[in-house]
Amino acid sequence: MLSRVADSLYWMSRYFERADHCARVLEANYNLMLNPSKLSTEERWHRILASLGIPESANGIDPQMAMIRLTSDPADESSIVSCITESRENAGQVREQISSEMWERLNRLYHFVTQANPRLETDSDPLRLVAAVREGAYEFHGVTDATMNHDEGWHFIQLGKYMERSCALPVLLDAYFAAGGQADDGDWVGLLSSCTAFEAYCKVYTADLKPDSMAEFLILNPEFPHSVRYAVERMNAAIAAISQTSFTHATGRIERIAGRLRASLAYVQIADVMAGGLHRYLDTVIEQCKSLHAAVHAVYIDYPIQSALEA
Repeated sequence: MLSRVADSLYWMSRYFERADHCARVLEANYNLMLNPSKLSTEERWHRILASLGIPESANGIDPQMAMIRLTSDPADESSIVSCITESRENAGQVREQISSEMWERLNRLYHFVTQANPRLETDSDPLRLVAAVREGAYEFHGVTDATMNHDEGWHFIQLGKYMERSCALPVLLDAYFAAGGQADDGDWVGLLSSCTAFEAYCKVYTADLKPDSMAEFLILNPEFPHSVRYAVERMNAAIAAISQTSFTHATGRIERIAGRLRASLAYVQIADVMAGGLHRYLDTVIEQCKSLHAAVHAVYIDYPIQSALEA
C-alpha cells in the first residue's frame, strides 16, 4: 500500500475517534457542571479540559461558551468540528479505498456539524450536536466494518482508531483520579459514561462505585471496547495483520514496542498498578503509545526509499 494512502486512512480514523471521544466526554459531563458538588463549576470544567488533553486554564470560563467552542469552533483544533473536518479531508484523499457508504456518512456528519455553528445559541443546542456526532459515530463504525474489505487498508483504519483510543483513555482516567477524594458518585458516573461503560461496569461489579474497581475495569478489562487493554489488543492485531501483508523487514521494532505495551496490561494486577502509582503507570502507557506511533510512522509512512527497495 502506498504510504500516502496508509497515512490518510490512519489519520481519518484517528481524527474521527478523537471527535467521538470528545463528544462522549462532553455529553457525560456537561450536566454535572450544573449540579452542586464538592467541585465547583470551574474545577469541573478544568477537569474536562484535562481529560481531553487540552492544557488550558479554566479560570473565568463560561461552561456554555466553552461547550460551543469545543463542539463547533473551527479555529480550535481540539473541537469536534475541526476533528470531523480533518477526518473528512483525509477520507477525501482515499475515496477509492473506502466504501461509498463510509464517505456518505462522514460527509453527511461533516455538513451537519459545520452548518450547526451559527445556530448554537441555547444550552441544549451543543448537546444536540454532540448527540448527533455520537449517533454518526455508531453509523460510521458500523458501515466501515460491514462494507469494506478487511484488507490492509481496513487494518490501518483499525490501527488509527485504537491508537487514538489507547492514547485518550489514560489521559481521561488520569484527570479523574487526580481529583481523588474530591470526586463524588456523580463524578464517577461521569467517568464511566464518558467511556459508555456504566452498564457494562455494573454487570461486572454491580453499582458499587469503588475507584479501584473502576480503574481495573477501564484499564485492564480485556473484553470491554473502551478499556485500555482492549484497545491495545486490537492495535496489536492490526499491526500483526499489516506486518503479514507488507513484507518489510523493518517491522520488528514495531512488534517489540507493541508486545511490551500489551504485556504491561495483560500481566499486571490493579493492586500492583495502584501501589506503584496510577499516574506513573498511565504516563508509561501514553509514552509507549507515542513510541509505537512514531515507529509505525517511520516504517509505513515516512520511510527512506532505500528501505523500501530493501524490503
